[in-house]
Amino acid sequence: MDASLLNADLHCHSDVSDGTLSPQALAARAKANGVELWSLTDHDEVGGQAAARDAARALGLPYLTGCEISVSFLDQTVHVVGLGFDADDAALRDGLAATRAGREQRAREMAASLAQVGIKGAFEGALKYVGNPELISRTHFARFLVETGACRDTHEVFRRYLTEGKPGYVPHRWARLGDAVRWITAAGGVAVIAHPARYRFTPTEEYALFSEFVAHGGRGVEVVTGSHTAAEYATYTGLALEFGLLASRGSDFHDPDESHTDLGALPDLPGQLTPVWAALAERVIRP
Repeated sequence: MDASLLNADLHCHSDVSDGTLSPQALAARAKANGVELWSLTDHDEVGGQAAARDAARALGLPYLTGCEISVSFLDQTVHVVGLGFDADDAALRDGLAATRAGREQRAREMAASLAQVGIKGAFEGALKYVGNPELISRTHFARFLVETGACRDTHEVFRRYLTEGKPGYVPHRWARLGDAVRWITAAGGVAVIAHPARYRFTPTEEYALFSEFVAHGGRGVEVVTGSHTAAEYATYTGLALEFGLLASRGSDFHDPDESHTDLGALPDLPGQLTPVWAALAERVIRP
């Protein structure tokens, strides 16, 4: 079979970060949806990896270790997915812990900003949705705003709040791009630019991101992902070929009700690309 036709889903989140399902429930959902290679990629955290790996193994589902690291690049937040690394690597774990540091202070500042527009108790409200308090994020605030009736759904939240220029927005300085790529690669994994169409870069800035990423040792890009359109699949197919990058595929699934795309429901990778899993065959944890 053409490797690009594998139903791989290498981007999703559990309740260890800002998803709502446990690693075990995600593994079961992936298996039920026909996923043939799976990875749990929680934000800045590998605490769910053992549970995900064990659940996948019990279900007969091949697994790759994963995480999604928050990076600051040109004053924007960019996400870098790591795949196939040693989840016990000390330097990676230390780097992720440093990246998580500061989330609570940022969250308190977000709550203070929301209070100025009449939304009280947002910090405590968001905490109710946090499985790991170190990883409190905008998504948890969004769920609180829906619960209180301030917005109909989380998509409306991000149109009205928590984004640049709106109430509740507080920037955060994350890891540096080069550091994130090095943590992943030194731990034996492959670094992948996550959902590149989501960033608000000019063409020149985007080219700079890809160029610097490759210079640091980054090797992949998500071409087919839950937030990309068909036209964007084509755009990032072209950039993957131009920069010699491996192509990844992942739903970015967080929750059965919130997520646009379910686990395993994406179209295939374009056939002219080299899938990231082709370079990670020896890192796949098989049942």
